[in-house]
Amino acid sequence: MAVFRGTFLGLVVVTLVVSATLSAAHPEGFNFGWGSRWGSKPSTDHHGGGHAPAGGSHGLFPQFYHSSCPQVNDIVISVLQRAIGKDPRVAASLLRLHFHDCFAQGCDASVLLDNSTTILSEKGAGPNVNSLRGFEVIDEIKAELEEACPRTVSCADIVALAARASTVLSDGPNWVLPLGRRDSKTASVKSSNNNIPSPRSNLSTLITAFKRQGLDETDLVALSGGHTIGVAKCSTFKRRLYNQNGNDQPDSTLERSYYFGLKSVCPSRGGDNNITPLDFASPARFDNTYFQLLLMGKGLLTSDQVLLTGNGRKAAELVKTYADNERLFFQQFAQSMVKMGNINPLTGLKGEVRKNCRRVN
Repeated sequence: MAVFRGTFLGLVVVTLVVSATLSAAHPEGFNFGWGSRWGSKPSTDHHGGGHAPAGGSHGLFPQFYHSSCPQVNDIVISVLQRAIGKDPRVAASLLRLHFHDCFAQGCDASVLLDNSTTILSEKGAGPNVNSLRGFEVIDEIKAELEEACPRTVSCADIVALAARASTVLSDGPNWVLPLGRRDSKTASVKSSNNNIPSPRSNLSTLITAFKRQGLDETDLVALSGGHTIGVAKCSTFKRRLYNQNGNDQPDSTLERSYYFGLKSVCPSRGGDNNITPLDFASPARFDNTYFQLLLMGKGLLTSDQVLLTGNGRKAAELVKTYADNERLFFQQFAQSMVKMGNINPLTGLKGEVRKNCRRVN
């Protein structure tokens, strides 16, 4: 447990060096065990990954591009390896992009559309503006796929594939991913604003938001574990430090040394764009340390810590279980990612396959 000592100094140091640490975490030539072997079982020696069912609901199935674009996985991986090497935060950004896409009118790549005469972009919605990242990486993947397999691989599937690859590249689990989503011709700022929960949400609000998408409390806790990688801006948690309940007092659930460390990164005035890791103990690695930190009162966001303290017996028990059993967490995370990826996809003749992910054809 020595890694958790010295929180005050550690937070400052980790905030400064997290990018360099992440860069070193992904050596060249890493073998993912999935490549383009469509329909085969993913490697199960990678932290218990590969246990999610292949699925086939909603008209999606893993072998969708078996004949039309068999190299799709290899292209996604190649682009992501380069992108993460240049900007290590890309992995977490792409995982989050998939979540924000699926929670607004389904997994249809609507979040990628730019403003136009007919589109009011979801990028301007409250949960997304000056926050979502990774669009240029999706553009690069799409460009290479258009060269290899023109008008074949949808932007919605690219987002889902990039989220999986980002997890695996961060030493997380692998899963069999159902494919065949098509791209929307519309976007919905209203859906983004209404359906994507705030980082200040209490447990009840989180459970309701996930239930609205067909996801249960187990999915909520497991998918929240994606915060084992990535960073957050001070603006998303500053209230916890200075005025959590409107009484000019910090959140009482914050562990004391962690609280003082966060204050050194996020002053009461200014600094809203300063960043700090969501999981300061192992920011480069997709693991279960996120849950161990919650047990210590060292969850960064309100929406993180309430999984343990929010008067939800099931959520709290799951936090304890995943903190103790990384393999079980990885299994459930993989299953919940497949389930989330099945939220209202467009299939068949619905929607389209965009040539440019930023605009309709």
